[in-house]
Amino acid sequence: MTAATAADRLLDDLASGPPAGDLVTDPEVLASYRRDQAAPALVPAGMPAAVVRPRTTEEVQAAVRAAARHQVPVVPRGAGSGLSGGANAIDGCLVVSLERMTDVVELDGASLLATVQPGLVNLNLREAAEREGLFYAPDPASYEFSTIGGNIATNAGGLCCVKYGVTRDALLGLEVVLADGRAVRVGRRARKGVAGYDLASLFCGSEGTLGIVTQATVRLIPPPRSSATLAASFPTLGSAGAAIAKISRNATPSVLELMDRTTIQAVERMAPQELDDTVAALLFARSDLGGAAALRAVDEMARWCEEAGATLALTTDEEAEGRMLMAARRLAYPALEHQGATLLDDVGVPLGQIPALLDGIERIAGEHGVTIGTFGHAGDGNMHPTIVFDHRDPDSVARARAAFAALVRLALDLGGTVTGEHGVGLLKRGFLDGELGEAAELNHAVKRALDPHGLFNPGKGI
Repeated sequence: MTAATAADRLLDDLASGPPAGDLVTDPEVLASYRRDQAAPALVPAGMPAAVVRPRTTEEVQAAVRAAARHQVPVVPRGAGSGLSGGANAIDGCLVVSLERMTDVVELDGASLLATVQPGLVNLNLREAAEREGLFYAPDPASYEFSTIGGNIATNAGGLCCVKYGVTRDALLGLEVVLADGRAVRVGRRARKGVAGYDLASLFCGSEGTLGIVTQATVRLIPPPRSSATLAASFPTLGSAGAAIAKISRNATPSVLELMDRTTIQAVERMAPQELDDTVAALLFARSDLGGAAALRAVDEMARWCEEAGATLALTTDEEAEGRMLMAARRLAYPALEHQGATLLDDVGVPLGQIPALLDGIERIAGEHGVTIGTFGHAGDGNMHPTIVFDHRDPDSVARARAAFAALVRLALDLGGTVTGEHGVGLLKRGFLDGELGEAAELNHAVKRALDPHGLFNPGKGI
């Protein structure tokens, strides 16, 4: 059966079979579901045969069963805010968009948990928790528009992950639709439990290659106490790295973030923050121990920064001032985007290798004649070297591609990972086996066991 025939039969099946959600076949609308936010010049995207927009688990099941009957690939999609091509369509596929599955199914304050549908925006979950006097900790930079399902797909992190962990650390259980259309529950509602394999953690970070998440049960925590904030500037990347090492070894900040000179200058050009754009790096830290304890914590971190060579270290326990100090960090990626097409990396290295990573990034920028602005989560070694290039210029695209590959190889050489929180998707597929080594076949075996016909998000991740 040809792909075209399979797609035609699928459309007939979806139109006449059990409800699978709103069915979209208009070519102009389909085009808007072709890709996520990954660099378009470097990541391919096909045209789906159709998009379904279910509202319930049963509708997702109906869509998956119809696709399975006709052997049509299925690409799950959330908000399309991903940065690795993980939601990019392939020609003739069925895109299952979860954008309309936005319910808070349950919020149990006594048990400190919430159960939500995958299309709920991260910010909306945080706000629902706050109304109950609770806190949902994972906070990717895209929290205002990325969805819980997408966060689970890539095991997203964020600024607070140095203290509170990534999405997997907040995950208790999942409802997942498998490749044969069955809906299964994995994990649990209890905080502790070791019965069986940890399947919830397996699905978290699997990028839609093993199943489609239709509900997630997540842990909530009491809200953090008031915070104090530190901003420190450094004359060299090495001195910033020394401060990061000292803080990481001796304190538990709720935020520990870095921006290099290129990123600082980009922020100042786009939205002046009165930053000193001649320094090599800015380090931001916060403590949410509350009151005097928080201020003492950031004062001590400031002292360590000065001992490492910081030229300036400012601290405050005023929340408004703290937000102002942190505003520049939130602007890092938009400011670099303002300069041209961007290729955002998310490599991670052991904490002790952060200085070597930063030095290597500078060297790679020079060798390939590209602009690389680096910012990221210094507290857990997950950095975002971002290449700025002209997507209309083939030579610029080629140099960006070569620099990106060099950055990934550098991270692996330093004992790190090709992706800390954005996922492999299409962008990093060629580097994955280099990291997994002999474990690559184990990963492929899991994929075959759960998706024997390879219909879920083919060509992505694994």
